[in-house]
Amino acid sequence: MTFAIFTLVQHREKDGKYYGYAPYIREMNIWTKYVDDVIVVAPKSKNNVVSAIDLPYDHKKITFVEAPDFNIKSIQSIFRILILLPGVFYKMAKVMRKADQLHFRCPSNVAALASIVQVFFPSKKKITKYAGNWDPNSIQPLGYKFQKCLLSNTFFTKKMRVLVYGDWNSKSDYVTPFISATYFEHEKVSFNKRNFNEELQFVFAGALVIGKRPLLTIKIIELLNNKGYKSKLHMYGEGDLRLDLENYIKNNNLQDVIILYGNQEKEVIRERLKQAHFTILPSKSEGWPKAIAEGMFYGAIPVSTKISCLEWILDYGNRGILIEPNVELAVKAIEKHLHKSDLNDMAKQALDWSQQYTLETLESSIKKYVLE
Repeated sequence: MTFAIFTLVQHREKDGKYYGYAPYIREMNIWTKYVDDVIVVAPKSKNNVVSAIDLPYDHKKITFVEAPDFNIKSIQSIFRILILLPGVFYKMAKVMRKADQLHFRCPSNVAALASIVQVFFPSKKKITKYAGNWDPNSIQPLGYKFQKCLLSNTFFTKKMRVLVYGDWNSKSDYVTPFISATYFEHEKVSFNKRNFNEELQFVFAGALVIGKRPLLTIKIIELLNNKGYKSKLHMYGEGDLRLDLENYIKNNNLQDVIILYGNQEKEVIRERLKQAHFTILPSKSEGWPKAIAEGMFYGAIPVSTKISCLEWILDYGNRGILIEPNVELAVKAIEKHLHKSDLNDMAKQALDWSQQYTLETLESSIKKYVLE
């Protein structure tokens, strides 16, 4: 079977191998385990330096087809993609003609174009992994709405399965709820009670970009300390806001309570989560909230905004703390729980829920979708 992947993930080539963002590659190595040949249609970085958060595909037969890395945020970029479109459509059609199964990683510009081309291949089996927010009531870019509409439309799109995070009671027969995973069965640990009367340990794991609201996270920890709740924040990740965050920490004398570690390997973050009281992620938008689910796996209580499938994951506040994207309101919500005696019960519920979903259960689901 030839399996074609259409994704926006930047790839790097080194020593004959193709590398990409580790969580994506880790999952794709499961998808590709059950196929003979793999074709990857994706952008290729001009920088071939592999970082700590990059992994290679482990499939032996990988063909890489470069797709342009583009956006449509300016007049110039619109003209550029219009010029490129005929060539991109031709490349994609050529790949689809050769492949037995098509796999779209959405939402993305590459998958948006591929979703148009796939209409002309109704006999091909297709699977979409929609990693964004499927909430039909959320405010989203027009491009996201277009992809959701076309890929779940049973008239224009044939032989499709769309895997989405959360259960949205979709009217399309194509849409299937899907849960991701990071850890193996053997990485499970028994629940370890925390002492919530000692210094509270918070973990933020995510890109240091506006959408993840890292500055809001820092201000929440700052206000908790100002109100007498001794707290420390361990921040993992890199991004455009790194320098701004460092300056805020320095200017407000927060060096003892906010620590920036940059990108770290999975094992480093895992050991931190085993000791943490909370994992916090007040994002503007999420698909699969990987950082939250990983913290829950080790009994760290999730603290999150009410976005995407997070209310469902946190059981509407029973196995986590739902906050508003406002410093005072967020601290008030956390403070309310700190005065209760049920935090270890909440942490245990979070762990029990997350540990249902291991890489073994994920692989079992993926194998079924690929081979059915």
